[in-house]
Amino acid sequence: MDCPDAKGWSMCLSHRSMGLVLTLVALSPVAARSQSTVVIRIETDVGTITAEIDTVRASITATNFLRYVDMGMYSGGTFYRAVRLDNQPDDDVKIEVIQGGINRTRSDDQLPPIRIEPTGETGILHLDGVLSMARGGPDSARGEFFICLGPQPELDQGGARNPDGWGFAAFGRVIEGMDVVRLIQARETNGQSFPEGEQVLILGISRTGPTRQGRFQQ
Repeated sequence: MDCPDAKGWSMCLSHRSMGLVLTLVALSPVAARSQSTVVIRIETDVGTITAEIDTVRASITATNFLRYVDMGMYSGGTFYRAVRLDNQPDDDVKIEVIQGGINRTRSDDQLPPIRIEPTGETGILHLDGVLSMARGGPDSARGEFFICLGPQPELDQGGARNPDGWGFAAFGRVIEGMDVVRLIQARETNGQSFPEGEQVLILGISRTGPTRQGRFQQ
């Protein structure tokens, strides 16, 4: 805005001050998080889980997951694994999670593996209800994911569950439906896997919109 004479200076400064305030608000971490954090709904045949996906701190991992969501890859997928304290007798480092993934008939549509974003980089720790990517090697995650039950520090970078020390890439958190997560974990398993025909069906995963300001915090 031009201010050609002294008479207009007061209004000019007022507009400029307001513009500066709006700019600072738009650039603030809280505003960025509110604009970039996405709420999703996981519909299963035993109930609904609502989660918040952090595309700010875990941009690579969250963007990859949301691409699978937008492609409809989870419709017809399953939660097929439940890890409890009583079904990992050969593991010195025990964890508690449920694991799910894409519709197996669409395996050929999987996206390329992504670079791991470890917890030391994102700051998103494996606490109760946190979503994270399943993987083999450090940069091998695609569409399979798990949900933590209780804090799982051994899944963080430097934790002992994975011998390579990189941990796993956390990218979201359950905000409603942990009762459904616990119900899935408590189902009868054969080892850590649900028997054939007893997997929990994922009816679909969809975006429900952006979250309210600053909700995803640890």
